[in-house]
Amino acid sequence: MSASITASARSAGRLVFAAFVLLALLVWPLLVENVFYQRVGALVMLAALSASAWNLVGGYAGQISIGHVLFFGCGAYASLLGFTWFEWPPIMGAPFGIALSLLLAVLVGLPTLRLKGHYFSMATIALAELARIIVVNSPSLGGGVGISGPAIPRSMADLSFISPLPYYYIFGAVLAVLLLFTWWMGRARMGFYLRAIRGQERAARSLGVPAQRYKLYALLVSAGFTSLAGSLYAAMVGFVDPDSGLGILLSVKMVIVSALGGAGTLFGPLVGAAILVPLEEFTNAAFGGDGTGITYVVYGAIIMLISRYAPGGLAEILARLKAWGARHAR
Repeated sequence: MSASITASARSAGRLVFAAFVLLALLVWPLLVENVFYQRVGALVMLAALSASAWNLVGGYAGQISIGHVLFFGCGAYASLLGFTWFEWPPIMGAPFGIALSLLLAVLVGLPTLRLKGHYFSMATIALAELARIIVVNSPSLGGGVGISGPAIPRSMADLSFISPLPYYYIFGAVLAVLLLFTWWMGRARMGFYLRAIRGQERAARSLGVPAQRYKLYALLVSAGFTSLAGSLYAAMVGFVDPDSGLGILLSVKMVIVSALGGAGTLFGPLVGAAILVPLEEFTNAAFGGDGTGITYVVYGAIIMLISRYAPGGLAEILARLKAWGARHAR
């Protein structure tokens, strides 16, 4: 009886904490008048969206993809090519980007998801780099110069706003949908299967888990949301080129953001984005072009520290602190 009461209290505490975080995220931009800080908030939401999408296949299924920028680029390019070729509002290209990403996920996933460990990671890097080379050498896709969206807003459908606040709430709404799906998935059969696959795939297969099928399911959902993140990025920035839409550093950032907060956890990517993105933006603002080099150093340092001391990210550190507190409370 006491155990059930304790479990109920923990669930209620988590709901209260989640409600508090949600309220803080909704109110915070309205209390900040500085446009730079508002833009950083929008970028945090976008990075959390991309990392949460990657987290489905990289965190829950344990398939470390370094080529997720392929799907991000599909969304970004589909949005702005729709404007360039047909003068559509950029966001109208998002469904085509998602459809292309799902097709590529099937074509890429069927052969590569059979690979293990770093072989899968290397295969995804090669495919993403191949896509970047194809775009660079295709004038119809903008080549190395890139493509732009509408120079001036024509209607609300262009999603071209002066203030970063609309982007913050749009990105946050899509992120909320993805987190709700992830929460549901974690408690459904798919979540249990993916965790079993991540823990020990051979043992999961021996127990009848259709590992290949569920890894593909995770990749499909992940690719769709990553592509949508790319389309929203293109709508906000209004420009994409091979580096900003298909650069390998974008994939690395998704991995680091998720790993920093805690890969395989619900809010880990959001926590990682809330730490890493402001650090990156303030560094770039303080040091100008030289700040990009510092960003690479920070990324490398975070990778080394996580790998050495806390493979589970901040979520693992928090769990250790809870365990330490429980031991000393006795």
